[in-house]
Amino acid sequence: MTSSLDGRRFAAVADVVAGEVGTETVFTYREADGEVWADYAGGSIRRGHLVGTRHGDRLDFRYVQLNTDGQTSSGRCVSEVSVLPDGRLRLHETWWWESRPGSGVSVVEELPGGATADAGTAPTGRDGLAGSG
Repeated sequence: MTSSLDGRRFAAVADVVAGEVGTETVFTYREADGEVWADYAGGSIRRGHLVGTRHGDRLDFRYVQLNTDGQTSSGRCVSEVSVLPDGRLRLHETWWWESRPGSGVSVVEELPGGATADAGTAPTGRDGLAGSG
């Protein structure tokens, strides 16, 4: 199993087709005892939360989010964790909406210097949302 996700920050490597996550969306992960969870925001996502489990290098979680248009949506994602040559983590994701039609694949990578000083909170921008500003 690769390193813990706890306190690591991730962003998509490209805007996600059929999804709302983009390169400006920042995820701050936590992990303990086989459980994973994260808060995320930025780009077209005002606020998002995910929660699930980790078995080896496989994550299985559900997510719920609020976009900048005031719409909520939810879905499920299965991810495989891998390690980049520089030691940062990469998540290869297969996801599908549960609240509306659509599915896709995406890749998120740990941001350089990805661990936060306080792993319990996402970095905030001018408007108090993670990844903004």
